[in-house]
Amino acid sequence: MNLTADQRRDVMQWDFRTWSRALPFWHQALQGRPMPQNALAVGERQGGLSLWLALNGHRVVCSDLRPVPPEARALHVRHGMADRIEYRVVDISGTDLPDASFDVAAFKSVIGALGTKEAQARAVAELHRVLRPGGILLFAENLEATRVHRVLRKRFTAWQGYWRYLRWPQDRDLFARFKNCDFRMFGLLANLGRSEAQRALLSRVDDLLMPVLPSAWRYAVAGVCHKDGPPDMNPA
Repeated sequence: MNLTADQRRDVMQWDFRTWSRALPFWHQALQGRPMPQNALAVGERQGGLSLWLALNGHRVVCSDLRPVPPEARALHVRHGMADRIEYRVVDISGTDLPDASFDVAAFKSVIGALGTKEAQARAVAELHRVLRPGGILLFAENLEATRVHRVLRKRFTAWQGYWRYLRWPQDRDLFARFKNCDFRMFGLLANLGRSEAQRALLSRVDDLLMPVLPSAWRYAVAGVCHKDGPPDMNPA
């Protein structure tokens, strides 16, 4: 589905021009699968990925560690998607969701908050468990990026003390239990902007720089990971 700029902003919500680069990558991965799919979005807070999944025709469980706030529900109502979305409290470190109960799982900027690689591995394993054979994990997560990024985060981000940014390619092994994965990295300067207007402008500069600068400098990774087995061609 081709989204308008306003829809992309509501889906990604912060630094949206950069992070929206994940959307066509994810959309392509879902093509040809039976519809509707049962989808789980975790760490949702404001409900952006749940909105994207619903706009693409899926039935969605919108979840977070705490009750999903009213703002997320209002967002879904505004876009006419409330009838496709339900809300649950889910701790991805150890859920009570049944095995093999979803066709799609998705998260954005979530597992960094878990603080350690061991905790991140447990969360990814849990998402693998709740996916059906042939299920697909879609994610976008923050990368460690350059020394400049690390220094500025220490100075300007309140969560720097506990957040574990993914290191690439060392942390590819977090997704090793999946049959195959494809990863795309993006973003160089945009997250250094102090307002959304600045970030949007800097992301246009990134469009020019990314093809000629090392991928290790980028600050975000998007992934598509497939669980072994054929997809369910007759979803409930």
